Amino acid sequence: MNSEHIVIVTGLSGSGKTTVIKAMEDLGFFCVDNLPLPLLDKILYLTETHAEISRICIGIDVRERSMLESFATEVSKVRDMGHRLEIIYLDSSEDAIVRRYSETRRRHPLESVTGSVREGVTREHALLANIKAMADWVIDTTDINIHELTSRILRAYDRTSSNRMAVEVISFGFRDGVPRDASYVFDCRVLKNPHFVDELRPLTGAHPEVLEFLEATPEWHEFIRHTWALLEFSLPLHELECRPIVTVAFGCTGGRHRSVAAAEKMTGMLIQAGFAARVGHRNQEVADEIASLRAGRENSGDTLE
Repeated sequence: MNSEHIVIVTGLSGSGKTTVIKAMEDLGFFCVDNLPLPLLDKILYLTETHAEISRICIGIDVRERSMLESFATEVSKVRDMGHRLEIIYLDSSEDAIVRRYSETRRRHPLESVTGSVREGVTREHALLANIKAMADWVIDTTDINIHELTSRILRAYDRTSSNRMAVEVISFGFRDGVPRDASYVFDCRVLKNPHFVDELRPLTGAHPEVLEFLEATPEWHEFIRHTWALLEFSLPLHELECRPIVTVAFGCTGGRHRSVAAAEKMTGMLIQAGFAARVGHRNQEVADEIASLRAGRENSGDTLE
């Protein structure tokens, strides 16, 4: 039997599993939703006569309750056969799930048993806790939309442009909370704050003036050096374990100056080192300003550092 790449997509109902499965299908995965895991070996047997099927995506949720007890056993069985198997777990806050079901007017799979969507989500959390603990990649969709979720999956599993693991670098403000699914979080509040310089306050960390201000401080260079040393060491280890994507987050108070400058700087260093890195900024106002700044630089033939 040939070695196949198998991705199991599971998690909370309403957290985005259908979106992920559709994205995997667009990437050429052979997708089957709500398949009982004991039948997975039948799918693998089928691929022996269909050489074009080498990547399989299986959607599993709480509706297949009998599967939950045998999940670990079935996963181990497939891995023992020599297949590469990854588990993506979609998570979200209880409030977000309740809101989504209210907006779509759909019934939660456990609502008939628990009496309400909220209690159904609580019950589902408990039922899937062991599976979540086994997951290779937990994606919290509380604060992202379907387009952002699709983009993450495409970047993680599209190997047409790069064979390197995808690295998402983001900036954020601590006042709005820490990103839920970041693998690494670096606190830029230890750096000197450009906010207290009148002429720098309206700018962002992507503006050269702010970067020059930070580069004039010794702590900036030490911060970047130590951060890079950790990532340079650890990211290749994540690649060895076939991690599809790693999220690196830089935070400051408002997510405007220091975190943005650090995220932009680190993304450039990662790209130069050969990683498939991309930068994003959670502060939407900042993201819009940087997009406008980039467009202006491109039109003038210049580029951001």
